Amino acid sequence: MTNDPSRNQPSTESTGSKLLPTDPLVVIGWREWVGLPELKVRHVKAKIDTGARSSSLHAFDVDTYFDQDVERVRFSIHPVQQRDDLHIEADVPILERRHIRSSNGNVSERIVIRTPLEILRRRVMVDLTLANRDSMGFRMLVGREAIRNRFLVDCGASFLAGRRKRKRSGGTEPPQK
Repeated sequence: MTNDPSRNQPSTESTGSKLLPTDPLVVIGWREWVGLPELKVRHVKAKIDTGARSSSLHAFDVDTYFDQDVERVRFSIHPVQQRDDLHIEADVPILERRHIRSSNGNVSERIVIRTPLEILRRRVMVDLTLANRDSMGFRMLVGREAIRNRFLVDCGASFLAGRRKRKRSGGTEPPQK
């Protein structure tokens, strides 16, 4: 018989080590500013959705092609809600294609990419499905697979890393709360 408190704890993906009850999980809010450094996206407002298994990123002008034997995808991103004039282009390998059931019950095949996600000064690898999220309230959704064993969600908090500064028309920055 063992008295090891980590015996029935899940192992972390990156190290395989056991999570101890004393290992702190980083607390995040139900919405956060996140970064996608390999996609050249410094900030995108994301909804943290523990009800969604996978994470999703708004993408348009999606074009797949082969470079030698590797299937790749080119796409554009509108990182700022209600700003269609600002877009970023990305070109990455396709990880796979998955059938995803949306919140309204419709099933569609989506392209999946793997990329680092920065959230509250931590960088984690995540799988992202590419979808048209123009009609959604957030350009990105972070699902439970991306945050499992890494973060704890405080559903009453938002933007725990701070709010993104906006430029005012006079060129001055608003005060941060």
